Amino acid sequence: MKTWINKWKFFLPIIFLVASCTPEVDDPQMMEDRVKTAIFRSMQEWYFWNDKLPQGTDPTQFSSNEDLLSSIIHAPLDRWSYLTTPDAFTRAFTGQNAGHGFGWGFDENEHLYLLFVYKEAPAGKDNWQRGWRVLEVNGKPISSYKQSNGSYNFQLGPNETGITNTFKFLLPDGTEVVKTLGKAEYQSNSVLHRSVVSLDGKNIGYWVYNSFRATAGTTPASSVEVDQTLNYFISQNVDELVLDLRYNGGGSVGVTEQILNYLVPSHANGQTMYTNTLNNSKSSQNSSKKFEKKGNLNLNRLIVLTSRSSASASELLINCLTPYMEVVLIGANTYGKPVGSFPLSSYNKTLKDNNVELVPITFASANANGRAEYFDGFPVDFQVADDPSRDWGNPQERRYKAAIDYIRTGSVHSPGARIITYQPTWEMIDSFTGLQKEFPAY
Repeated sequence: MKTWINKWKFFLPIIFLVASCTPEVDDPQMMEDRVKTAIFRSMQEWYFWNDKLPQGTDPTQFSSNEDLLSSIIHAPLDRWSYLTTPDAFTRAFTGQNAGHGFGWGFDENEHLYLLFVYKEAPAGKDNWQRGWRVLEVNGKPISSYKQSNGSYNFQLGPNETGITNTFKFLLPDGTEVVKTLGKAEYQSNSVLHRSVVSLDGKNIGYWVYNSFRATAGTTPASSVEVDQTLNYFISQNVDELVLDLRYNGGGSVGVTEQILNYLVPSHANGQTMYTNTLNNSKSSQNSSKKFEKKGNLNLNRLIVLTSRSSASASELLINCLTPYMEVVLIGANTYGKPVGSFPLSSYNKTLKDNNVELVPITFASANANGRAEYFDGFPVDFQVADDPSRDWGNPQERRYKAAIDYIRTGSVHSPGARIITYQPTWEMIDSFTGLQKEFPAY
């Protein structure tokens, strides 16, 4: 016994010496494989269509995390699952952007116009305005950026501080101007416009809402902009509201609930707002949300202006209100996203430790009537083309004019109304993937 102990006294320092000389650093390839495996296992656990995942998948055989995810999602229904970082996810959902800070789109003559501008972004600080026509980008005509499949690649570079581009505009007064603008970080505003007009004894509110973003630091997630805007409409005693979601790609469900509780009629207080259904293995976490009426806004109907860029939370809002009030859609059919996501890094240590945020489709939402299948989008009641050459609230802007005509006459075919069925083959939402698809902006 004593001899055995003496032997180990001799060998222990050598063992400790060898161990101390071995660096505790994982092989990079091994760590990459661990992350891929964590992505796949998280998909097996949480993905809404986890029963559709390819059998026998070896996640380590894919060249990248993105390649793995795109290869296993349930196409064509899943157009949204993505990878990002926890910080990028949080920043996007609270409006902390980087870029020039504008959106653009085409009219029926394939003229490109600025659609919206964020006021604190570089474009907003340079006083860019909706309705400016874009003639050239970096010295080249717009037509030169069109690709063989009909889409556009404007080659503006990554949304990083210091990247610059030059634009030539035709302004509404007929003058031309050239602007060189750098990209920078900025705080975006979700409310692009609000106003009230009095017509035929009614106060009509008009609200252009760009994205369902929360104010940073709010718990539960909510928007100060939303409270301010809806309290403004309440103070103005609006009888009708036109909600413009034509460029709204979605965002926070918490902010959507906040808006719904203002808009829903009082008689729906305590009734079902929506139900969420997860995959079969997570069915114990299925849930429902009820309305908690806020404020004294009491609308009998809501007029919503939409396009194919109206998606996700925009569609959730429409779907949740439909059982309780008249919702009239004017513009173009919505995108079609009856499903939602939440980030999964908090459920997987490997993802969290490696700064990987996995945001796959994890649930489907249904309204109080059980309506949950609208992958083709919501059809509009009245098709009216976009009118990007005119600013917000212009009484001749087609979709806004159609809404006012409907409120006044019950139809958008009143004298002077222009009903145009043109729908663009390319919209801004088509240029983006992943996180940016929900908040498209350049």
